[in-house]
Amino acid sequence: MTLTSILSFFGCKKQPEQSKDEIEMDKILDDWNNRKTYKVLTSEIINKIPDDELEQAVFDNIYENIKNDFDNEFENLNKLSNGQQAFWSTWVLEGEVNNGGFNQFYFNSSGQFFKMAQIGFKTIGAEKYAELTTRANKIYAENKKRIEEYDDGTMESFSESYKDNPLNKLDDEFYDLGDKKSVSELRIKYIRENKTEFTTE
Repeated sequence: MTLTSILSFFGCKKQPEQSKDEIEMDKILDDWNNRKTYKVLTSEIINKIPDDELEQAVFDNIYENIKNDFDNEFENLNKLSNGQQAFWSTWVLEGEVNNGGFNQFYFNSSGQFFKMAQIGFKTIGAEKYAELTTRANKIYAENKKRIEEYDDGTMESFSESYKDNPLNKLDDEFYDLGDKKSVSELRIKYIRENKTEFTTE
């Protein structure tokens, strides 16, 4: 009698084999869940972190130090260094715009960092991103009341908020900038050259 037959006899069914994509996804999730995080960052630690892991390490460090207190996220970030504020706000804006455009950035709680991100892009030397964010902030301020009319907590209203939204035209500009100059590279360069802005020694 085979092992499969024995297991079936006892009510144990053979688990279907995972596809290569499923195995790869499991590995990615395992690597993510087991990644090294730093409650404390020092210049020496930053020097040892490779570029492709540096942004995540800084994000995790800030996340650890604001103690998951997202009800007071803005106030907590305001207590951090200019470099940490620049990193966090530009990282959040980039993620939101890449996922759902400037409209999503302002629609979500991330929108509270609109001014901080504008300053943040200048801080890290991303002048064109800063200029684009300045224009986006101005357009949002001019259309804030109309856009907020859709904010009733439903996905339907969120989808409706994109119709005839003047922010939409800025999304492609943002993506084009990313094709020409990676804001990630600028953040990494800034961190390397201004380590004391990110250390908690």
